[in-house]
Amino acid sequence: MKAAVFHGPKQPLSIEDVEIDKPREREVLVRTVASGVCHSDLHFVDGYYPFPAPAVLGHEAAGIVEAVGSEVTYVKAGDHVICCLSVFCGYCADCMSGHPNRCTNKPAVQRAKGDTPRLSQKGKIIRQFADLSTYAQNMLVHENALVKITHEIPLDRAALIGCGVTTGVGAVLNTARIEPGSTVAVFGCGGVGLSAIQGARIAGARQIIAIDQFENKLAMGKKLGATHTVDAAHSDAVEAIRELTGGGVDYSFEAVGVKKLAEQCFDCIKPGGTATIIGMIPVGQKVEIDGAKLLTERKMQGSNMGSNRFRVDMPRYIDFYLQGRLNLDDMISKRGKLEDVNDAFTAMKNGEVARTVLMFE
Repeated sequence: MKAAVFHGPKQPLSIEDVEIDKPREREVLVRTVASGVCHSDLHFVDGYYPFPAPAVLGHEAAGIVEAVGSEVTYVKAGDHVICCLSVFCGYCADCMSGHPNRCTNKPAVQRAKGDTPRLSQKGKIIRQFADLSTYAQNMLVHENALVKITHEIPLDRAALIGCGVTTGVGAVLNTARIEPGSTVAVFGCGGVGLSAIQGARIAGARQIIAIDQFENKLAMGKKLGATHTVDAAHSDAVEAIRELTGGGVDYSFEAVGVKKLAEQCFDCIKPGGTATIIGMIPVGQKVEIDGAKLLTERKMQGSNMGSNRFRVDMPRYIDFYLQGRLNLDDMISKRGKLEDVNDAFTAMKNGEVARTVLMFE
């Protein structure tokens, strides 16, 4: 099969032939139909997060089941599925306490070290990214990496739910659990930030402030539910938020992964407010906050993939889409082919897109 292979940081992905094994007992072979190009992958390509090479990146996809292992009962050939990197074992302490997104037993859903790898090339292992590797024509995954979905939703829209939507909407609904009538600020209007804006709208926030440095992305934020926008390229975002709200927001969300924005995310909340950091701040960087503000019961917290229980949450998000309450159509800025993956990264860096979706058929 064709796949986009990662050979190390600061190098373009290379379209190459890669071998994929047959599914074992609890594994599923999925034909990739659509894969979103997420900023998280770019962190690895740019070297901000380490990952061993060679590997096939990609983690936001939807497809159709082609074959299943002997012990798989959850899906069958022909089923439409969304893949999720929150692969869960189902029996560790986190899974059993209702936090499968924090599963601590990843070896249970992977092949053992020294075993035949799922992906290979000329007899050598190709690393599987996030237990998925969606920048490829097929995916071989554990059944606990999949949620079965209705055929009513187009698979390019469904792919967005695999990461960006679940991360952004989930950070609002599951991690922060905002109240109806609250005030919200979202730093960054990429795929995750736009999803957080929509999550705040769905949850009933009365004021949603979108912050970005690109006018086109602020316009998209307004279209998807923001009541106000702040152009961070020409104004002090924190001061602007305080002026708009009379002192600060109840909830704020950082959806870029930048130290300065995480600090502004905390600084713009009012006493008793909560700042939620969604973005992937580079390894080794420290976020600094004014310690005295902790005495005002301000809080900063992280969010992992929207604190999801994806087999529960993703069908709900699909219902939101089918009901017209979650706009996925306008979040797709461009569609391309696998060969366009590097151009998609460039467009993302330049602030040109909310999401590029690679189509495989």
